[in-house]
Amino acid sequence: MDELTPAAIVAELDRYIVGQRAAKRAVAVALRSRVRRTRLPDDLRDEVRPQNILMIGPTGVGKTEIARRVAKLLDAPFVKVEATRFTEVGFVGRDVESIVRDLVEVSIDQVDSREFEQVRAAAERAANERLAAYLLEQREGGSPRRSAARRARHSRVAAPEPATGQAAETRRQQRQRILTQLQEHQLETEPVVIDVEIAPALDFPELDGFESSMPEALPPRGPEQRARRVSVAEARRILTDQEADRLIDFDSVISEAIRRVEQHGIVFLDEVDKIVGSDGDFGPGVSDEGVQRDLLPIIEGATVRTRYGPVKTDHILFLGAGAFTSVKPSDLIPEFQGRFPLRVELAPLEEDDLYAILTEPANSLPRQYAALLATEGVTLVFSDDALREIAATAAELNERQEDIGARRLATIVERVLEEVSFAASERSGEMITIDAAFVRERVGDLVADEDLSNFIL
Repeated sequence: MDELTPAAIVAELDRYIVGQRAAKRAVAVALRSRVRRTRLPDDLRDEVRPQNILMIGPTGVGKTEIARRVAKLLDAPFVKVEATRFTEVGFVGRDVESIVRDLVEVSIDQVDSREFEQVRAAAERAANERLAAYLLEQREGGSPRRSAARRARHSRVAAPEPATGQAAETRRQQRQRILTQLQEHQLETEPVVIDVEIAPALDFPELDGFESSMPEALPPRGPEQRARRVSVAEARRILTDQEADRLIDFDSVISEAIRRVEQHGIVFLDEVDKIVGSDGDFGPGVSDEGVQRDLLPIIEGATVRTRYGPVKTDHILFLGAGAFTSVKPSDLIPEFQGRFPLRVELAPLEEDDLYAILTEPANSLPRQYAALLATEGVTLVFSDDALREIAATAAELNERQEDIGARRLATIVERVLEEVSFAASERSGEMITIDAAFVRERVGDLVADEDLSNFIL
């Protein structure tokens, strides 16, 4: 985090997003302020609120990508939600507190994955030990549904078998041989019957706006054991997961996940312009202003109940976004406007911007398609005039039809490469060059026919 200066954040965003420097700088400063906040004394740290940002611009200009890349860069809990998914309390639909619950689930997955990587080696060793016991018993003709005593004897925490007698020594040698084969992945396709832990069928999921107390009123139930026939490779994965669950303290995972949400969580709230209240008293927008008011406490700072415990939203960073073509930010209720003190405008993409998107980012579409077809042995090359032609076509269609920004490029490139992609498996070893004439041949007629392009491009 200390190395992520605003300049470093902008430089990283420049690798994937063309232009929109004002938005990048605003987000970089907001993120750096979160780093600075961690260095403050405790009494002052809690007083510093996140600098929520409202990004204004048409679709396809990079709003979502900026938020997604920033979250990935920071390895922070991140969710993207559309404001139109929520309804005012009292209406049918999702309530706004589900944003926080979703963010907690994402954070738990992140922390759990990190913990899993730390115990993976130990879990795999324990899984191989159990798998060797299963295979040894199977080869000796034992029943797949072993008794609880036999399962305990072969578990990773069980005491070793007595080392006396020729039969016991032979059995240990056989087990060691199987274990060596497992470690060298020599038995991956061999079938084996293992005991799989099945979660109790009785479950009360957490619903939006309602957290069931029924599981607390019922006696705890452990997982059930069921026999399942799978390959050794699949059995190793299942048993490794089981062993990792035993090694990981899930209570600590939950505590760390909630801490990360409260201190580093990022919410990208899209389509903010769609929740501006309608002029009339009836219609689909009747609860839009109510959605804004329901969002206010979450954005400003509140405590939300989740199945894992209460979560404070005081320091979650909210990045709002909207096209604001038919309404203005000032049409939002004043209280909601005040929750997004920083505003940046993202410019529409011109032809040169679209060309830059095709050539500059590390994950540009031509690079992606070239890598995909390379897996079939096909070398795909885009000439510069082809990329110029694609950019010009996209710019023309955006101007003539609904402006969907850079998303138009994916539609055109897919159309251009449709036949090449279809026959790629039969053209292994070939080099295919895409030039301007090739592009015009594939999409020229569609672009010229305005009615047809409205449906296809």
